[in-house]
Amino acid sequence: MLPRLLLAALAGVAVYFSYEPHGLWWAGLGGIGMLWLSCVPWRGVPVRAGRAALIGFVHALTQYLLMLPWIGELVGTMPYVALALWLSVYALLLTPGAVLLARWRWGWLGFPFFYLAIELLRSSVPFGGFAWVRLAWGQMNGPLANLAAWGGTALVSLAAALVGTGVAALYLAVLRHAWRESWAAAAVVLPVVLGLVAGLGVNDPGRTVGTTKVAAIQGNVPRLGLDFNAQRRAVLANHVQATAKAAKADPDVDLYIWPENSSDVNPFRDAEAMALIQSAVQAAGAPIVVGTLTVDEVGERNTMQVFNADGSVGEHHYKKYLQPFGETMPWRSFFRTITDLVDLAGDFKPGNGPGVVHMGGIAVGLATCYEVAFDAAYRTSVRNGAQILATPTNNATFGFSDMTFQQLAMSRLRAIETDRAVVVAATSGVSAIVHPDGRVSQESGIFEQQYLIEELPLREGITPAVKYGALLQAVAVLIGLAAVAAAWRSNRLPRTQKTNEENS
Repeated sequence: MLPRLLLAALAGVAVYFSYEPHGLWWAGLGGIGMLWLSCVPWRGVPVRAGRAALIGFVHALTQYLLMLPWIGELVGTMPYVALALWLSVYALLLTPGAVLLARWRWGWLGFPFFYLAIELLRSSVPFGGFAWVRLAWGQMNGPLANLAAWGGTALVSLAAALVGTGVAALYLAVLRHAWRESWAAAAVVLPVVLGLVAGLGVNDPGRTVGTTKVAAIQGNVPRLGLDFNAQRRAVLANHVQATAKAAKADPDVDLYIWPENSSDVNPFRDAEAMALIQSAVQAAGAPIVVGTLTVDEVGERNTMQVFNADGSVGEHHYKKYLQPFGETMPWRSFFRTITDLVDLAGDFKPGNGPGVVHMGGIAVGLATCYEVAFDAAYRTSVRNGAQILATPTNNATFGFSDMTFQQLAMSRLRAIETDRAVVVAATSGVSAIVHPDGRVSQESGIFEQQYLIEELPLREGITPAVKYGALLQAVAVLIGLAAVAAAWRSNRLPRTQKTNEENS
């Protein structure tokens, strides 16, 4: 078991390095291949289910402990480790299924589908799941990212897992001199070729219906850490100042994107905050969407509010996908019996709008910070007519950690998936301009006041991923479950019958 556990841990390290800020996409493929090799029979001896679960747990825990320390910047080490442990629980289902599949002739082909099924389970339940650690995000710099336009993050994760197990299957075929199985090389080559070909259909200029000049405003915060909200008026003043600088540098900007929490003072209840925002609108001479906190009859909202060029109040987007244990606290009374850290969590209420606001006649799709990790966020925006997308985010509480770079990779993949330009506006960085092909043309540093201005395409039309992505996910999950069922049945057949079926 020790060599298997070491290999599984190494696989977790490899997958971690595929994510930003490292961005070694090929390491993610190798990591999945090593995970598969840790589950196959060695010298004809299969792995028992209990030991298989331990292999998966070690793999996952290694990956998440390396990937998620930024959470500790906000709430401390204990909750971060607890999250990593909880996410690793899903692997207790993954690798026993992998061991079962490894005893089946077609197991290496079925495992990527089963991997996707567990990934989607982890990304959905409980409390909305945690989609931040999907395998697809680590493929942003490789050819498989282009598949996002055709099947979204699910197809990218599936293709990456398929290449990984294909490499492992090819290695085993060569090792065993099983030349009949060497056609597994097709699983290595085919997804990569399809990704390269898919890239030819990404960023279709034929869908462009015009352009708009956009400014992403990064006002910066007075000092690092959680207590920056104590100086929220200074944060708002910084964004007003950066907007004035941008307007002076280029008076022809059509719309301005401010970050999440750029005005932590509710302008509808604070006259000074409203006056500051109106001064920014007057200096810009263009609509501004401002990240703020509002309250209505339902409760507190994390709001992106449009202020029109004439100073009037425009449309708004209430954040739909709230971060559990951060913006909301599930089972608050229960968890308070464990730790008083629950009182750091907010009590925001989710929205249910179209995910689109109109700014000067332009339909802008919004996914606020954490929302960008969820497939439905931008897909809903595009289906509701969004011509350009924006990810306003607040990363200030996470310092110089990997979080902002991991999140930027998500916005880049969403750009490819939806065939839309994405404007990333962060309070303290990294802000960026992302083109529909996922290319970053401008980005800011961390903890600096900056503005980014660029003419970007306005797109119409819906990609296959936006239209059929949810259906593809469902079909892939069913295939994964069917593969495990087939492997279970194959392993229960008498040896003679099993041999006859495999030969046929």
